[in-house]
Amino acid sequence: MTRSTRLLGLALAAFAAVSTGEGGARSQDARDKSGKPASTAPSSAGRSPELDAAVRSLVNDRTLKDAQIGIVVMDCETGNVLAQSGEHQVLNPASNAKLYTAAAALAILHGSHRYQTTLSGTIQEGGVSGLTLRGHGDPSLRTDDLWRLVQEMKHRGVRRVDGDLFVDQKFFDELTTPPAFEQQPNEWASFRAPVSAVALNGNTVTLTVRPTAAGSAAVSFFDPPGFVDVDGAVKTAEDGADTVVLELSPKGRRLSAKLSGAVGADSNLVRYTRRVDDPQLLAGYALKAILEDNGLKVGGDVKLGAGPKGTVIARHESEPLSTLLYALGKNSDNFYAEMIFKSLASESRSRPGKSSESAEAVMRFLEKSDLGDAGVVVKNGSGLFDSNRTTAWSLAKLLRWAWQEPTVRSEFVAQLAIGGVDGTLHKRFRSTRGHRAVRAKTGTLEDAIALSGYVLAPGGKNTVAFAIVFNKVAGHGAAARSAADRLVEMIHERQWK
Repeated sequence: MTRSTRLLGLALAAFAAVSTGEGGARSQDARDKSGKPASTAPSSAGRSPELDAAVRSLVNDRTLKDAQIGIVVMDCETGNVLAQSGEHQVLNPASNAKLYTAAAALAILHGSHRYQTTLSGTIQEGGVSGLTLRGHGDPSLRTDDLWRLVQEMKHRGVRRVDGDLFVDQKFFDELTTPPAFEQQPNEWASFRAPVSAVALNGNTVTLTVRPTAAGSAAVSFFDPPGFVDVDGAVKTAEDGADTVVLELSPKGRRLSAKLSGAVGADSNLVRYTRRVDDPQLLAGYALKAILEDNGLKVGGDVKLGAGPKGTVIARHESEPLSTLLYALGKNSDNFYAEMIFKSLASESRSRPGKSSESAEAVMRFLEKSDLGDAGVVVKNGSGLFDSNRTTAWSLAKLLRWAWQEPTVRSEFVAQLAIGGVDGTLHKRFRSTRGHRAVRAKTGTLEDAIALSGYVLAPGGKNTVAFAIVFNKVAGHGAAARSAADRLVEMIHERQWK
């Protein structure tokens, strides 16, 4: 007997128990002030008895007795609800909030949208004055891209920079900390990086340590260059040593790093990535270092501002938005999510862009498409920390909308992780990977677990959307994740048997 068959048997047993009054679902249908059900779902005639029973069994699991749970399983073609429980319960969606960001970005900006970064100034007698680095919210700009911009400048005959180098951040406002990120101000991990119109390397710095001979100093350097002042050193010790210490602290608009400890002589390259505190001049200092490494002397300082008017000398374009979204759906990248989220305001309304205006843009998109629900709150684009609120009902409607919308479907589905294959699902749903049928977005916080997406169907059957959100599961996250996986495996079994 297969695992899925055993699950199906358990579900049918649970369904029989519910039908005979031996148990009941923990959550009741939400009701409005008149006492009528708030759900607009079709009648229970479209329900799947085995999935309905499985959901009831899940919400009555003793391991999750203190959890708040919202679940909706919906036919993407007909809109029929196959199973649901706590569908209107208002919950923290964790990184399932990125589903709203991705859908709104595709609806507002479209998948072909590309972010531009330019160098502009006035070229005269081999020099350029008023050199300005201007960005429009590209989350993917890397050190190598700046190097290529400099090569393009050199091909235009530029041999020096006269005066100051300017960084124009005016496409975004000056608030570089996304909403709710202030809840962990002392966290230097890269997942909490700030945002800026001109951003570089995800607004992080990476220390690379390469061992030399035992007893000698290791080679240590930062990428991007020019932004971190280094004090101290890392030693090369006997094989197996790993005691590197990196302490970062703000130094004006730059960073100061204190290095100590040792790395083993037998180690490969060791890298440590940390967020920057203030990203506004990060790319500017990196650009100055790259210019000078290429023999282009910079006569002045790095400054914040638009600089004098000039013409575009070099231009970089990002990959299309549809490709950038892979970072959200497959890898749950918070920085990409917050950058794309903030750009919604800049591209669709007034500038500089504000996260609060982007939140309003997403809410307008949800209301216009009838994808909201009572209690839905959008504050940031990543779902990090305690900020957003949604319901399983709203998530399921969003998923069905994306499936039904021909201008969105392929790009929205493509950015989701594939069960057993890639992204945050590469170790989950391995029994289903032959069909590549499970496409979903994960969500993980200390007190919240979520999984929402699709089970694709073979010819002759309809694709099914599912939204599964758990709150108040601190200490029981593994159990919640396992329960969500079992339910999705059952949906897969139903689709492909």
